[in-house]
Amino acid sequence: MFKFLFITCDEATMICDKSQYGESTLWERIKLNIHFLQCNICKLYTKQNNKMTDIFKMKAADCKKEPHCLSTKEKEALKKELEKMEF
Repeated sequence: MFKFLFITCDEATMICDKSQYGESTLWERIKLNIHFLQCNICKLYTKQNNKMTDIFKMKAADCKKEPHCLSTKEKEALKKELEKMEF
């Protein structure tokens, strides 16, 4: 009767990934939450996915604080190595 509310695990992971970046619709999030009522594996996947995103965001914020520029000496060494390579 309400088959349009039920989604597969593949669809659930796709919606989870989309919602992580704010690209999912309200209707997709509703269907995802209904799916969570019957599937603990997808619920765990979403929880772990959100945790990983939070960790990567924190790491990215830390990386932005530090300059990641090569020194002139490092640039010259890299340039010499690239010149040695044959493409």
